Amino acid sequence: MITPMTLTESGTLAGGEAVLFWIIAPLIVLAALGLLFARKAVYAAIGVVMMMVGLAFVYVAQGAVFLGVVQVVVYTGAIMMLFLFVLMLIGVDSAESRIEAVRSQKPLAIVAGLGVLIGLLGIELTTAFPTPTDYPADVINENPLRIAVTLFENFPLTMQLTGALLIVAAVSAITLTSRERIGRKVTQRDVAEAKMHAWSKRGTRIAQLPAAGVFATHNATDVAAPTGTGGVAHEGVPRVLRVRGQELTIAEVAPHMLQERDVPIAQSQLPGMPGSAKPVIPPRNEVAVAPKPEAPEAPAAEEDEK
Repeated sequence: MITPMTLTESGTLAGGEAVLFWIIAPLIVLAALGLLFARKAVYAAIGVVMMMVGLAFVYVAQGAVFLGVVQVVVYTGAIMMLFLFVLMLIGVDSAESRIEAVRSQKPLAIVAGLGVLIGLLGIELTTAFPTPTDYPADVINENPLRIAVTLFENFPLTMQLTGALLIVAAVSAITLTSRERIGRKVTQRDVAEAKMHAWSKRGTRIAQLPAAGVFATHNATDVAAPTGTGGVAHEGVPRVLRVRGQELTIAEVAPHMLQERDVPIAQSQLPGMPGSAKPVIPPRNEVAVAPKPEAPEAPAAEEDEK
């Protein structure tokens, strides 16, 4: 049987009870501080569990066995259920779970566990515990009976609302975290087929539109793109083609671009952009269509092979 804490004639705790209190009380305070200052939900939940279990030990040591059991079953169980809801809703990053924030926490945990074990064994071997005695039957049944009468006779509406709230929370967590899809999962092939169907029916553009300001005349891999300052970005061509000498120049692909590169660009006289008058865009039907550039001639080496 578990005996309650005994007091000395001066009103202080006896030896074993005092040691038990001074071991559990700092752990409870540290767990509470961990709950307040932990940055991760996992560590905060562990702090709550440690605090609740420590309080349960104190209750049992004072003779309130029923209250200690309820503390573990109800409060610790409820907190762990709440923690489960949090994990179901937000999840835990797998990469984060593999990172050890405190590198020395495993050795410290081992040392702390051995210290607690040695301390408890020392208390068990050196403390003279009083002979346990049985509680009277009326004392054993009195506390649970009074708690039940107080809760279900004086606060019936509160208990009903609490039960309904727990049910709603459980159903909501399951609903919000459900990964079941209403329809079939859309694959990359489905997206491609939908784009082709839209192109065949409505003429919708299949590829992505270029960004504003981009004027491309060639899309081959062996042609370097012009930069915004009029230069050539040779780094855009694969290194293998550049080493083999298979890179085509802009003069070979679009000779007219070299002539247009030296033409000054008119400015629109907007704030911060002084210059000539803004260019006048002719109507659509008056725009002259530029002739397509001729295909580049084959190199001499290829003609010799033919």
